[in-house]
Amino acid sequence: CNTKYRVWVGENNEQKIYNLPYGENKNQKMDVFLPANYEKEKPAVIIIHGGAWKYGRKEKMIMIQKYLHQKNIPTVNINYRLVEKGVTYKKQLDDISAAIIKFNEYAYKTQLPKDQFIILGESSGAHLALLYGYQNPEIISKIISLSAPTDFYSKQFLETTYSKYALFTIEDVVGLKFNRENIDQKFKEASPIYQVSNVPTLLFQGDQDLLVNRKQGLALDSVLTEKNVEHKLIYMKKTGHTPRFFNKRKREEIILPEILKWILK
Repeated sequence: CNTKYRVWVGENNEQKIYNLPYGENKNQKMDVFLPANYEKEKPAVIIIHGGAWKYGRKEKMIMIQKYLHQKNIPTVNINYRLVEKGVTYKKQLDDISAAIIKFNEYAYKTQLPKDQFIILGESSGAHLALLYGYQNPEIISKIISLSAPTDFYSKQFLETTYSKYALFTIEDVVGLKFNRENIDQKFKEASPIYQVSNVPTLLFQGDQDLLVNRKQGLALDSVLTEKNVEHKLIYMKKTGHTPRFFNKRKREEIILPEILKWILK
């Protein structure tokens, strides 16, 4: 894909800004789509790609970004620093903040409010979206999570196969070795299920998700219910991980329409 900064302007000043830098690292870039007829004073949607925290890029989320653009919803689709030595999920959360600060600089042009956003993520990007949203309820008004890991700490997590095959990745994400007999509190801090605040949350979960155990989504749904946080769980049968990639019918009839309804409600 083309990684150069560029601006496309269409009729009625519709704009697509590609690879706008928001930091000095090569991955700190974002694509901003501004439809011709978007509603001013309504929050834009921040989009966070997946890829096991270590891989992926914003172009993987272009389908959702184009869909929302067609529905006249402004979007900010970000790349961020990927997990490696010296980079944990905390720096990825810092990158979301940095992208927001950069976007806020253009509020006088976009006429969109500063520090008012909806955040949407997929897979590991959904984990980041949940954490960021729950930790920043004054900035994030709604969260949309597709196939998110939510718990790296509980007994229920330890009992799943997911806790074994994903362990090395999770250790890198948190930046600490995992001791099954005495789990460090840092793994709890990295788990959205323990960070829940009063931010309305839309969850998508497949019942046959082999990459992120289905109990991850169900457990968060239970906590949101217990805490009386407005939320909705879209639990899809005969469905695996990030189904929008693999099932056109579910994408067009369930996933995208439910995302749109959550944004507009």
